[in-house]
Amino acid sequence: MERRKFIQGAGMAGILATGAAPAIVHAQEQIRWRLASSFPKSLDTVFGASEIFAKNVSDATGGKFNITVYPAGELVPAFGVVDAVQQGTVECAHTAPYYFFGKDETFALDCAVPFGMASRAMTAWMNEGDGLKLMREFYAQYNIVNLPCGNTGAQMGGWYRKEINSVADINGLKMRIGGFGGRVLSKLGAVPQNIPAGEIYQALEKGTIDSAEWIGPYDDLKLGLYKVAKNYYFPAWWEGSTQFSVYINDKQWNSLSKEYQAIVQLAAADAHVRCQARYDGRNPGALKQLVAEGAKLNRFPRDVMDAAFKASREVYEEIAAKNPNWQKVFPDYSRFMADQVQWFAVAEGNYSQYMAAQKL
Repeated sequence: MERRKFIQGAGMAGILATGAAPAIVHAQEQIRWRLASSFPKSLDTVFGASEIFAKNVSDATGGKFNITVYPAGELVPAFGVVDAVQQGTVECAHTAPYYFFGKDETFALDCAVPFGMASRAMTAWMNEGDGLKLMREFYAQYNIVNLPCGNTGAQMGGWYRKEINSVADINGLKMRIGGFGGRVLSKLGAVPQNIPAGEIYQALEKGTIDSAEWIGPYDDLKLGLYKVAKNYYFPAWWEGSTQFSVYINDKQWNSLSKEYQAIVQLAAADAHVRCQARYDGRNPGALKQLVAEGAKLNRFPRDVMDAAFKASREVYEEIAAKNPNWQKVFPDYSRFMADQVQWFAVAEGNYSQYMAAQKL
């Protein structure tokens, strides 16, 4: 054996024997993770974001780091992913954080709150503001490291068996709605139901609920909600955008080399952009198809919007009085959003209004 090769081999063997292997050696190890999604496989937009994320990780590591994606219910229930990641039952998950506002309302600030941020503002808060820092501090209580991974953009306001002509029509309405929207609607007399995506159609068809919201035209078309409720309202004031997240067990995250951590972050960032691109690319055609199928487009009456806005402020005051996590995060969220609203009203908003009036 050549002297130089021997020295190199002996040096590496010595490093491995002392347990001081450099990151590059650690990064060569085969890693297999399981990702539990909160969504059915049929939703190729949001479920697809987790598949893009997993593929990116595998491609960037030459197949050495593989993440197997499981749809809701295969490993754990749709709403069981926080517990599964926290306890280490699975290594990671992909979900809508506001599903877990019952644990702590602060979860929703990583996703969507009524009259909250639009998608670009949300991405700016996470990346250029203190959003990611504040949410990481919050998630540490649950042994979770979070990564933004997808956004729907502004959503539609859902499907209704009967028309909503005034705020009085909300009273007694049984509606499938996730997160904070339900808490605000309950102040207006509605009866919110938090039902997973795969069960919405059946509940609406059987009359267990009177109305349901999901996301927007493309996903709503796939769920077939227009077949059992024709009145399609907008906008979803409870979801000016909805951000999805990858949750990673903190021990699993800390076991990764810096190289692999960087790959995972970049993989999620790419999936984040491509998820919203799918929604923006596919919603226009789907909306046309829904209208052709008999969907009736309606804007929520102004008194509904105003009553909901007032109720949302009341809810936030109630939470702030009792939740220290919310007290820490929400003021920063609100300040950032206020600046974003002012800025977008100047350029983006005026441009969009002008272009919407043109015959393109």
